[in-house]
Amino acid sequence: MVFKKIFKSSEDKESLGNYFRTKRFDFFLHRIKPMNKPISILDLGGKVNFWENRGLTGNNNFKITVLNIQSEISDYSNIKTINGNVLKLKDFKENSFDIVFSNSVIEHLYNFENQKKMAHEVLRIGKNHIIQTPNKYFFIEPHYMIPFFQFLPKKIQFKILTKTRFSRLKKWDEQFARDYTEEIRLMTQKELKEIFPKSNIFYEKFLGMTKSFTVHTF
Repeated sequence: MVFKKIFKSSEDKESLGNYFRTKRFDFFLHRIKPMNKPISILDLGGKVNFWENRGLTGNNNFKITVLNIQSEISDYSNIKTINGNVLKLKDFKENSFDIVFSNSVIEHLYNFENQKKMAHEVLRIGKNHIIQTPNKYFFIEPHYMIPFFQFLPKKIQFKILTKTRFSRLKKWDEQFARDYTEEIRLMTQKELKEIFPKSNIFYEKFLGMTKSFTVHTF
């Protein structure tokens, strides 16, 4: 049972990934507890499912806007969904939201230039922010669940994903594997400090090592 939880998607409530998301979210809730309600939150690249798993759907203390390039419908009074690109947020004015929130999105932007663009927009439109991303130097690559996978050449990554079942117990579709390996760019602590120079960093630990970073202003 535990073995299966490791390889399930983080969107699955029973997955190990969702367990870690919940622990990080407890840190977030603790930090924002003193803030005046309702709190306006922009979730960059998120999904309604994330907030369902956190138990905040229907809670009008939190006015949540979920922005994603994929279409989605919300059935909840406190959650609005919009289509958008995290690199193109010109429709939002400065300090439009109390909090800009993002969980494991900034590493999906192909290159450091795009990651800097997202950071710039986060700092512009949010009075506060909390942005999480995996640590490049953690021994397990979390998207594929393979040790040190992030340091392999992309050609070898592609072969492992499409010719074996080492990643999440399945063979990946070739086109999806090619696209996915191109978009993932894990970040270092030094890079995060460069693009979020005034932010604090929360270090998520596992087995004594830093699994992920969360930059925040709380």
